[in-house]
Parts: sequence; structure tokens; C-alpha cells
Amino acid sequence: MKIITGGVTAPIGFRAAGMYCGIKKKKLLDLALLVSDQEGPIAGLFTTNQVVAAPVVLDRLHLKKGIGRALLVNSGNANACTGPEGMRSAKEMAHLLATALDCAPHTIFIGSTGVIGQPLPIDCIKRALPTLLARVTRRGGGEAAQAIMTTDLKPKQVAVRARLGGRMVTVGGMAKGSGMIHPNMATMLAYLTTDAAIGRPALQAALAQAIDQSFNCITVDGDTSTNDTVLCLANGMAGNQPLKPGSADFRRFCAMLETVCRTLALKICWDGEGVTKVVRVEVRRARSAQSAKQIVQTIATSNLVKTALFGGDANWGRVMAALGRAGVPIDPTRVSLQFGDVPMVRNGQGLGRFAERKLTKVFQAKEFTILVDLAQGKAGAHMWTTDLSYEYVRINASYRS
Repeated sequence: MKIITGGVTAPIGFRAAGMYCGIKKKKLLDLALLVSDQEGPIAGLFTTNQVVAAPVVLDRLHLKKGIGRALLVNSGNANACTGPEGMRSAKEMAHLLATALDCAPHTIFIGSTGVIGQPLPIDCIKRALPTLLARVTRRGGGEAAQAIMTTDLKPKQVAVRARLGGRMVTVGGMAKGSGMIHPNMATMLAYLTTDAAIGRPALQAALAQAIDQSFNCITVDGDTSTNDTVLCLANGMAGNQPLKPGSADFRRFCAMLETVCRTLALKICWDGEGVTKVVRVEVRRARSAQSAKQIVQTIATSNLVKTALFGGDANWGRVMAALGRAGVPIDPTRVSLQFGDVPMVRNGQGLGRFAERKLTKVFQAKEFTILVDLAQGKAGAHMWTTDLSYEYVRINASYRS
């Protein structure tokens, strides 16, 4: 497997573009289009938030057919909590694009991101669509990645390539997200493409597995959005033999998809609102996978832990306190903690001031691992978390303005 330049247009047969259509107050790109030269199976997962935006409702309906041809995504307006008018706008976007591409409306998927509760200015999108369609190219992936950004500081895209069944297969992706990031599916917008030949059930299984090890393992602020979406479209144009679950080529494809998802997930962490550090929290030797996940999530979302990370305060007691309130039975006298390469707690007791001096240097790093060993079983879990800074508060105190 090789990481290559490009994003969603790196696989064969995908074209994209982005442009300013008038949704954002500043003249920044706010409308993205991604088109496949031929339709193919599409897989997806969406937010579990009970307040759901119109595009998510529509995409869930379209996903039941399992075939995709194009994605149309706007930024600057979430089209959430907009009532029947919001749903009409989402459907109109799909129908307009389907007519232009001469395909069925259910093969069109819509995305929106931005401020909640404001009517979507559909007329801006209608006027811009002919120009956007004329602009799609194999080089337009970067433009599309910019057009889906909101508070993101930089576009996020990646692609990987490997030989499967004697043919070169590519997986590409783009994502947006820097706030409202938490592992409750899917925690941002992410769009993935591949020219692999693969059936829809196999693609859905591969995507779910990749997300579980990537997007579902990051947290910035503990919030999930009304619009969270991950979609993966395959067009089969690489010409490989269809990938079958259980085969070596399918496993390699899963690894490719996971690499793309994990890379995008970490880009989201590093571009998190006000983030200065990204820290991996890992729990080992828990009694069960569920208990390991519960503990790792409690530590990773602790505001006291996150503010200590920002301040460089080597206060390992905050990690122990979060561990103890996770709602999972543990034996504190068996717990060990390690920060980076510095052991700090053994059998539930701190290792003294000499270790704390070493720990201060670890906390000054931009990236390190917090390892929790429970010495109870064989299960484990991990999550990437970020620090919580003054800048996060500033950004979100004035998000709409």
C-alpha cells in the first residue's frame, strides 16, 4: 500500500469541483460536487443524534437503494431544524443534479454543514449548479475538500493505492470537521471513493470496520452534530475481480480503507478548534472490550484531563480520577499508568517526584500516548483526544458571527 497525492478524485473515474455560490458571508468556497463516471455501490453511516438534518434524512432513504452516482455538499448552512422547507430544499438539490446527470434521484447524495436553524438559500445553489457541473475535473478534489470546510483551518484529503487481484486499486477521501467531534457516528462529514469492484454488502462491512478504528476513536469536545455523515462510493473502474469477504484481497482493501479513514480522523484532531496537542489514550488488559471503551472514552473526554494537556500540567491524578468514575469495576491496586515512555503509576501508587520531573517533559510534547494497564483481562481500546484551550472557547463563543 502506498499513500499518494490526491483525495476523492485519485481513483479512476471520479471528478470534482468546488465554488462560492453565496451561502457563506465571506466569499469562500461553499459548494462542492463529486461525480463518478459510472454509478456503483455506496455504503454509509450517519449521526446517532436524535436531531437530524434534512440531508441526512434524505441520504438514509437513498442509501436503501444502495447505488450512488454523485454527491452535492454545501457548507455555511446545516439545513437542520428547518422543517418541511428544509426537506424540500434537499430533495430539490438531488433532483436538479439527477436531471443534469441523467440519472435517478436516489443515486444523488446531499450533504450540508454549518449553522443550524437557518433556511437553506436554495436559490444560490440552483444558480451555481450549471457552473459547478462545468467545472468538474480529475484535478478538482482539492477544491471540493475546501468547499466543505466550516471552522476548519485547512482542507483534509488523502489517497492510497495498492495492487489487488493484479490490478491497481485506489481509495481516496476528504473530510471536514474541527468542532462537535465525538465518537458517536460519524462525528463529521467524510466522503470516500474507490475504483475497486466490490459488492455493496462487502463495502458496507469494510466501511463499518474502518470507521470503528478511526472516526469512532477521536474526540475533540464531546459533541456530535445533526449532520454527521460518512459515505463511500465504489465504481468498479479499476477492473479487478470483485472483492469477496474473507479473501486476502478483501482484507487488503479493508486495510486501505482504514488507512484513509484513520489519516482523515487524525487530520480532524490536529485541525480541532484551538487544538495544540493530540494524545492517544490506550487501555490494556480490561475485562471486556466494552469496559475498555467506556474507560478510554471517560478519560479522553475529561475536561480536567484535556485542560491539563493544554497547560502542560503533569497532573496524572486527573487520569486516575477519570478512570475511577468511568462506571467500570476495577481494582485500583492493580492499575499502572504510563505517559509516553515514562511509567508514572504502578499498582495504584505514584512513582515519586523523579518520575514527575520526567513526566513534565512528556506533557510539553505535541503528541504522546497515555497508557492505562488494568491487569484484569485481555481486552483493550484506544482513542485520540485533544487538549482544550482558550482558543476553543473563543471560536465557539462567536461561531455564528
